[in-house]
Amino acid sequence: MNTELLEKIARATDQPQRLQLTCSLMLQLFDQFYAELCDYPFQAQRAFEIRDPQQSIQISRERLNLYSEYIERETPLLLAAYPDLGAVESLWEDLEQCYIEGIADRYEADIAFSFMHSIKRRIYKGEWRPVEYSFSQPLVKRAKSLEQPFVRFPIDDTLTPQQVTRMLAMPRFAIGFYELDATARKVAERFTQLERLGEYGDAAVVAVDVLQAGFFRDVTGFIVGRVVKADETHAPFILALLNSEQGIVVDAFLHKTADAHNLLSSTLANFHVTNELYYQICVFLYSIMPLRPLGLHYSTIGFNHVGKVAVLNELKEQMCSAGQVLASSPGFEGTVAIGFTFDASTYHLKVVRDTPTKSYKWGEFGGIDAVLDQYRIVHQINRTGSMVDNIIYHNVRLEREMFDDELLQDLATNAGESVSVSGDHVLFKSLIVQLKIVPLPVFFERASDREIRKIVNNLGHCIKNNAAANIFNKDLDGRNYGVGRYDKVFLFDYDALEKLTDVKIRTNLDRIDGEEDIPDWYFEDGIVFLPEEIESGLQLENREARRHFRETHADLMTVDYWQGVQDQLADGEVVALRTYPEGRKLG
Repeated sequence: MNTELLEKIARATDQPQRLQLTCSLMLQLFDQFYAELCDYPFQAQRAFEIRDPQQSIQISRERLNLYSEYIERETPLLLAAYPDLGAVESLWEDLEQCYIEGIADRYEADIAFSFMHSIKRRIYKGEWRPVEYSFSQPLVKRAKSLEQPFVRFPIDDTLTPQQVTRMLAMPRFAIGFYELDATARKVAERFTQLERLGEYGDAAVVAVDVLQAGFFRDVTGFIVGRVVKADETHAPFILALLNSEQGIVVDAFLHKTADAHNLLSSTLANFHVTNELYYQICVFLYSIMPLRPLGLHYSTIGFNHVGKVAVLNELKEQMCSAGQVLASSPGFEGTVAIGFTFDASTYHLKVVRDTPTKSYKWGEFGGIDAVLDQYRIVHQINRTGSMVDNIIYHNVRLEREMFDDELLQDLATNAGESVSVSGDHVLFKSLIVQLKIVPLPVFFERASDREIRKIVNNLGHCIKNNAAANIFNKDLDGRNYGVGRYDKVFLFDYDALEKLTDVKIRTNLDRIDGEEDIPDWYFEDGIVFLPEEIESGLQLENREARRHFRETHADLMTVDYWQGVQDQLADGEVVALRTYPEGRKLG
């Protein structure tokens, strides 16, 4: 922080001058934060180029924590220089007006607005005070004045190797591709093959648009584009990159909408994208994944605070269009959280109960903050494509008319520490929002045998991917898992999560038949897991589902599998994840 400016604020006696100096300081602080935020993708590209996955993971962790670190580190200094900011709320009205004038024409005004309100919330700690999750200046208007983030490659006959070569140059790598000419030919040939097979439908392909950016996450990089068709519809055009000892290689060509949904998903770690036009990037992603809410695209590329605003706006728009209100979620009652949604919503909302229901089975309840910490941890890690991300709102106010009366009664009775109903509004001290998915037992009720086998196969991969992220769900009940739009299976309840490296893997299979003594592991402290009990723990009522799980994922029922993953994690290895089908590989 600018210490000279802090000293001027502390010495100032004229109130308007003091507020103006404070506004200037807050703008400088935001500029420093935003410059660091925008630099992280280029750091991630460098980590990809030097083949350092641990550095990539560290970059992701730092980027997620950057916002809160700035707020926690800098605001006490500001409060010390201007103590009245913590006691006189009216000062913030003038300060906000000055600040808004300073950011109104900026591209990143919405992020700057959130930044200012976070400072206010940290300094002025009025209890149950709602936070603004919007910015009055229209982001769309600002964004339209700027250049497009992609390059268009017209298709006269079909894609040429020369065009592919130009596409591969988009991220501006500091290192070269292995056998570049041969790689470009392979990509062009695969594109032509897909065209001839009718993968792009009946409409003629007229162009391919490719974003002027690299997308980076862990050990992988991606070039993201779209196929443009004569009927103005789009299809994904995504090249998956790996960095080998010989140079960068194109590992796969992803062309299905499902490929894009599963890859560019908030169920994975955020992507680092080397293009600062985040609004246009998200609109571009939305054009190839129109069924995925726009708000989640912001989170996918690491702009979580913009996503928070977009998600609330989408929720209200969906409710208005459908003429529905929020009501208790169908299916099983949550043990630790109260869930609610409405039929037309793409989101599911949760509030942590004051105390869990009688079916809670994990001993002493750690409290609301402990549960929120579990959800926060999941938000900050690579969710491996198998855990639904969370948006956690604090002190958010919604209109009372958005809620069913029975739900409001439930919230007031069982979540009074987190929910307050006052007049025409409902104020949430904390509110969790997730993408809505179908709970596993509900899906199985209407699934065919073929669908059951597919979902059970994906359930096993979900558990394996979670393990690769050092996540162990000690409550392996199938009700904690759900099915997404493209049959992917996700874990969505996080109150019973542990680090896999902290879990003790034991077994009863080595005991002698007829042996009745209590096993040694029974007396061990901590979390003990017996892999042979995973099938019974999932409580899959469908017999075909249980049989297929045993056949397809027998390795999950062995000590060797789990200890092997623990050993890899202990050695610091980045365990490979399934992020796209084998059939998409170029070969």
